[in-house]
Order: sequence, then structure tokens, then C-alpha cells
Amino acid sequence: MEYRELGKTGIRVSRLCFGVLTVGPLQAGLPIDAGAKVIRYALENGVSFLDTAQYYKTYPYIKQALKRYSGEVVLASKSYAYTREMMQDAVEEARKETGRDMIDIFLLHEQESALTIKGHWEAYEYLLECKQKGIIRAAGISTHTVPAVLDACEIPEIDVIHPLYNYKGIGIINGDVNKMAQAIAAAAAAGKGIYSMKPLGGGNLLAESREAFDFVLKNSNLHSIAVGMKTLEEVNMNVLIFSGKDVPESISTKVKSIPRKVHFEPWCTGCGKCANMCTAGAIRIENGRAYADPAHCRVCGYCGPVCSEFCIKII
Repeated sequence: MEYRELGKTGIRVSRLCFGVLTVGPLQAGLPIDAGAKVIRYALENGVSFLDTAQYYKTYPYIKQALKRYSGEVVLASKSYAYTREMMQDAVEEARKETGRDMIDIFLLHEQESALTIKGHWEAYEYLLECKQKGIIRAAGISTHTVPAVLDACEIPEIDVIHPLYNYKGIGIINGDVNKMAQAIAAAAAAGKGIYSMKPLGGGNLLAESREAFDFVLKNSNLHSIAVGMKTLEEVNMNVLIFSGKDVPESISTKVKSIPRKVHFEPWCTGCGKCANMCTAGAIRIENGRAYADPAHCRVCGYCGPVCSEFCIKII
């Protein structure tokens, strides 16, 4: 496994980051012991960087995975908090529920621009206080938008940026993949730590996973790349890819055979674009939200790229 410094933070991370959302109740919904087993397996195979968020409800999985584990672990979390009190609660919740006195990286969740960062600045100031006290080591933002990356470059107090980036630009807002790459390059030049998310476009690029991973791995401005995993087979495959090794056919076959389903996030607006795209007639709109009939869904992923809200995932 390759390890890199996360910008100027002094934090060393594995190039492969485990995005813990996937195992939790919002997606795969694995039992805590089962999800923790996958996380622990990744740690034991060289993945030293875990990414989660207050919203994901996955702290218990991480706490279980870290029991009696003596290796180095870098943990990043995120919160939608916008007041000092809300962020204080978020940080303390993370510390208590993961069993860690220090959360290495804490981010403002899903920022859109300088305006939203300004609106959350009271909460961010609390993170800066936590840095001074040694409760966290670095602070920053996560974002799906190009403007937020560019704006964060101009804010010296921001240490880390966690942008959405994949070779088809699925989910990128106010820009495309080329503009996001330029923004990421500017952030790297400004000394920001950068770890990207959604290299597989929320699972919509699973059929092209090797091409998708090769694309992000070639970007030297990305210090780490967060990937969601829910099985030991996926961990095996991704560790090999990120270590620059060939994936045996036996492993890739196992990963391809893992059952998948289309998952709609709670913020679905029921616009119907996905239903119009679905040639199998598997998607319907009910009560203002989209649903997929598993009896007819081919899990082809064609619906994902047409969702302007990026609420369609394949898990």
C-alpha cells in the first residue's frame, strides 16, 4: 500500500481510504459485527484511513473494528453543524461513539461555496479551537461542487478538502470532471490535503471499475481516495489495485458476483428522469420518490447519471 502526506497537515494516510458509509444503516445495513469485520480486515491489509460522518451512523462499526487494534489509524468525520454548540455536540459524539479521544480530521459536510462556508463559520471556528486543544489534527470541508474547492483554496484555515471526483463527472455540481481536476490542482498548489470521494460514481461505474480507478490513481494531486466497501472480496480487490498489483480472476469474479441493488437516497425529489431512462420499466415514482422493483431491475446503472441530485447509488 502506498502512503502519502495529506497536504501540509503532517498526517500520513494510505492512498486507499475506506468510506465507511457503505457498511452502515443508510446503505448495506450490515450488522455491526459484520461491518466491523470488513473494516478491520482492511486495516490489517494496509488501509490506515477511514472516512465517516455524523449523518452516516457508523461510529459503532468503527469502535468495534478498532478494539484491540494497535496499528495506526487516521479517522475523518464530517458534520452538517452550523453553530458552535452543534459542532461541539458533533465532535463529542464522534469521540464518545468511536472510543477515540482524538478525531484526526473533522470536516464541514457538503459545502457548496464560500457562502455556505461563511454560513457555517461559527461551527468551523469551534473546529479550530479543537485543533489548538489537540482534539482534532486538521479541519476542512467536503463538497460535490467545483466552486467550493476553488473557494476553499483562498481560506488559509482550511487544511483538507474532500471533493467528489470520477472520470465521468457523475455527481459533480457547477462544473465537469475537467474543471474539478483544475480546482483540485489549485488546491494542491495551495497546500491543501485532498482526498477524493465517489471514484465509482456512487456505484454507477462498477462495470468500468478498473478504468475508473486507474483514472483517479493517475491524479497525483489526490493524496488519498475514499472507496466504499462492504465485503472482504471488495477489500482484497481494491487493496491490490491501489498497491499497483494485478487482480486475480478468482477475486474479480467473486466481486462481480456480489449481489447489488439500486438505492435511492432520502433526498430524492421524484422528478422521474430515472424512470424515463429505465428501459426495463423497473423504476416507479410513488409519494414523491423513486423506487426500483428488484424483480425487474437489471442493476445496469443507466439511471444514475441522469439524476441531477446524485441520489441514485448502486450498492
